[in-house]
Amino acid sequence: MGADKVLEQLKEAEKKLADARATARTFFDKKKPKDEELNYNFRKNSNYDDLSVSDCEEQLREWASNLADRQIEKRPEGKKLKQLSDMKQQAIDTVMEAGCPEKLIEQLGLVSKSIGLTWNKEVKRIAIE
Repeated sequence: MGADKVLEQLKEAEKKLADARATARTFFDKKKPKDEELNYNFRKNSNYDDLSVSDCEEQLREWASNLADRQIEKRPEGKKLKQLSDMKQQAIDTVMEAGCPEKLIEQLGLVSKSIGLTWNKEVKRIAIE
């Protein structure tokens, strides 16, 4: 009937897929940066049964993005961006730790002063004629 050929091809394809998944898992385990973990799909699919090409592509995109971020931080623009990011975190911490509104306004004024902004500035009235 010819079913034997089809079944044999299917078995062979399943074996190749299992081998490819195991190879991909080994590759990503060995090549991951020391300070990073594999993304959720790799940890979830530790038995290799559901690992897909899109999982691998997503992991590569994540690594590339992290590498680009680290490279940007080395440039002057990146250092400024890092400073703004740190200031943002400091402002968030200030808001979380503030006891009363007056103290909060004063502290946020100090945080934003370092970049030339004022937190609490009087606005001029607009004359409507």
